[in-house]
Amino acid sequence: MRLLHLIASVDPRGGGPVEGLLRIHTELERMGHQGDILCLDSPDAPHVRAIPGRIHALGPVNSTYGYAPALVPWLRQHASSYDAVIVNGLWQYMGFAAWRALHDCAPGYHVFTHGMLDPWFKRRYPLKHLKKWLYWPWGEYRVLRDAKAVLFTCDEERLLARKSFWLYRCREVISSYGAAEPPTDEGGHLAASFLDRWPELRGQRLALFLGRIHEKKGCDLLIEAFARISAAHPDTRLVMAGPDADGWSAALQQRAAQLGVSDRITWTGMLTGDLKWGAFYASEVFCLPSHQENFGVAVAEALACGRPVLLSDKVNIWREIEQDGAGWVAADTLDGTISTLTRWLDASPAQLEAVRNAARQCFSQRFRIETVAKNLVKIFQTAPTAPSDNLP
Repeated sequence: MRLLHLIASVDPRGGGPVEGLLRIHTELERMGHQGDILCLDSPDAPHVRAIPGRIHALGPVNSTYGYAPALVPWLRQHASSYDAVIVNGLWQYMGFAAWRALHDCAPGYHVFTHGMLDPWFKRRYPLKHLKKWLYWPWGEYRVLRDAKAVLFTCDEERLLARKSFWLYRCREVISSYGAAEPPTDEGGHLAASFLDRWPELRGQRLALFLGRIHEKKGCDLLIEAFARISAAHPDTRLVMAGPDADGWSAALQQRAAQLGVSDRITWTGMLTGDLKWGAFYASEVFCLPSHQENFGVAVAEALACGRPVLLSDKVNIWREIEQDGAGWVAADTLDGTISTLTRWLDASPAQLEAVRNAARQCFSQRFRIETVAKNLVKIFQTAPTAPSDNLP
């Protein structure tokens, strides 16, 4: 098949949707399917030039909505040469442009929502949600209604999506997400390279957060919870790794100082390549106490490295983690986050080894990118059905 992936930006600071798209794109090409990426970045952007293969960059654009006058004409001219067009994300012009160009002609389009219909956003940002309601009937509602399929990474995400807007109708399809097989670290060189960069972490029990520094990720809960348990566990350290687009890190670091644990927390900034994998391998557990998380590519990456995951029950794959015994799950509260940290620290060496093995098995059975890519191809090759009757 020849596939066209649409995404507003391929900047890796965009987090999971970008990382997931690039991994799937690479795997589909390995399987023999040709894939192009269409984005609204500047063609001269370093992150655009760093991507191998065919990428069409129609930017830069001057707003977060991403209006690009060249987008609809480009799609009308070129889309017919593809077997499937996949829109990644909502609430930007990219999806509406795909609807304008392709809703009534071949090849049509599919939409990956990437958790952007989660009702958490409605509760947390009521004014923003009101603005979205004004846009919804003539914008995203039509984008979803007329898509060949709307893709959700798990059943939890699909059910939550129905609760954000009462005017809602689409063809729902479950398409699990995943991660690529990580490099092995049998000799410990990746972990050693990471520890060489931050030598104060040597000989410590590390809990790793890796993701965007954003309020929905529960970073403040993690720091507060770590402060509560740190005195009883002086050999533990917290690693906070990720980009900070909103400038929240300064406030979090100030709070850590007030709690007396600033010397127990290491802030690495965004990690990529071997340093990222070294962080996973050097750590005992991966933490994500999110208030809202569609899938969590970093969760799958941690599992792939055989690292237990400490999650909130707002990470939509928490049931799979709990069922497989691949980590510990609790509410997205301070008490819940303390609970997952405590259960990790109270586990015996034999129990930790069992959870590590379960984590790796969970990845192999559920979240391998090869399986994800094969399922996607089947979805693209399947004729669309009638929209699901989701109206309340």
